[in-house]
Amino acid sequence: QVQLVESGGGLVQAGGSLRLSCAASGRTLRNYAMGWFRQTPGKEREFVAALSWSGDSTYYADSVKGRFTISRDNAKNTVYLQMNSLKPEDTAVYYCAAEIRVQIIIAPDYWGQGTQVTVSS
Repeated sequence: QVQLVESGGGLVQAGGSLRLSCAASGRTLRNYAMGWFRQTPGKEREFVAALSWSGDSTYYADSVKGRFTISRDNAKNTVYLQMNSLKPEDTAVYYCAAEIRVQIIIAPDYWGQGTQVTVSS
């Protein structure tokens, strides 16, 4: 079992930055592809960013490409999402997810509880 706990969400003005963290316990994240997803009320959860389990490939939704960066610190067993140049449309609950040994996360085995990000205009 892997437990994922997100943190770092909050309220920020448009153009600002936040860094989300996803701390894992139970298993090492080295064996997992990781991803960040987000959801707003009444909408489907959508893909934001992903990191392959090998750690050598990253993937981003077009809407965040060039602004968000996913990374992993193996020593801390933590995955991050650095979010820059935030826009009001980035407002959502952000979820961390893990899937074992795949190139890109598609069907997560584990989800975090989510952290709220609100971007004011």
